Amino acid sequence: MYEKELESIEKSNRLRNRIVFENNLIDLASNDYLGLSTNKKLFKKAYKRVLNNHYFSPKASMLVNGYSKIHKEFENKLSLFNNFEDAIIVGSGFLANISMIEALTRKSDTLFIDEEYHASGILATKLLHHSQVIIFNHNDEKDLEEKINICTRAGRKIIAIEGVYSMGGDLAKKEIFDIADKYNTLLIVDEAHSSGVLGKNLLGIFDYYNIKPTNNHIKMGTLGKAYGSYGAYILASKNIIKFLQNRAKPIIYSTAPSLFDTALGLESLKYIQKNKKQLSQKIKQKLTIIQSYLGINSKSLIIPILVNDNKKVLEIQKSLKQKGFLVGAIRQPTVKNAIIRLIAKIDVSNSDLIQVCNAIKELNANK
Repeated sequence: MYEKELESIEKSNRLRNRIVFENNLIDLASNDYLGLSTNKKLFKKAYKRVLNNHYFSPKASMLVNGYSKIHKEFENKLSLFNNFEDAIIVGSGFLANISMIEALTRKSDTLFIDEEYHASGILATKLLHHSQVIIFNHNDEKDLEEKINICTRAGRKIIAIEGVYSMGGDLAKKEIFDIADKYNTLLIVDEAHSSGVLGKNLLGIFDYYNIKPTNNHIKMGTLGKAYGSYGAYILASKNIIKFLQNRAKPIIYSTAPSLFDTALGLESLKYIQKNKKQLSQKIKQKLTIIQSYLGINSKSLIIPILVNDNKKVLEIQKSLKQKGFLVGAIRQPTVKNAIIRLIAKIDVSNSDLIQVCNAIKELNANK
């Protein structure tokens, strides 16, 4: 079954496979921006925290008896550091987006969502009536405002954007935050790729723009990127969090997030806040190299290099693997045109980053 479909995917050089990569490859493909996935001290601290709990697995939904003091402490720390009223943890960023979009957009409400919002958010819009969803041009505040002004629906207006867009690495515009304030809309900000990377305190796009969260702001972040763990969280007003735990199906009907992953996220959060100056300096170093050797002025550690050919992008990836570097070869439907997605992780040495930048330039020019 599905032979013809698979054959079509393979012919277009879009076939994906699960691969266990060699340990000796230098990782420039993952979202482990701060290199915390290999931090044994944090792992041991998380292990000890869970071992000291009187049970070790989540057991049930958070709304039955799966909610632990580990979950609660992490939520409290997230709220405190990010200056939000309340927080709730979720099993994954995918589930968090479905939770927010499906639950918060009531029948008379309208969701305005960036066309390049994560696939989990776009999937969540399919659970709504088509009249409730308006897609606006990517990072285009003028198109967004125009569509808000011509919208005649009576209910709440909700805007959904990302802090840093996962494929382009570009930042959400400050003007979109201003529009949310101007029209008193709810603003959902997916900070999966900005938390831990942007801002004076490495807390993400709110921190970067020095925006104090208000009752119309909702922030989602994940643990599977800069935090070196797995899971997600939603930050918002007390009322919105209370509403989500009563209406969001992935929260109500999912087993609570893993205790160990939550404990590891907590240790990572504390580590990042304790070492934010040193981490910020390393991020600046990597971005300076990217500017110098690739000519790309980026504020995030996601560096997309347009290749525009599925076969060619796979060939470049293969050539780089032979040189000892692993980068992403991103194709449709994730992006419109094929790109090499280079992640300037701070645990990669400066010399290795320079070498891979030069190799990418040469391979992209010659093939």
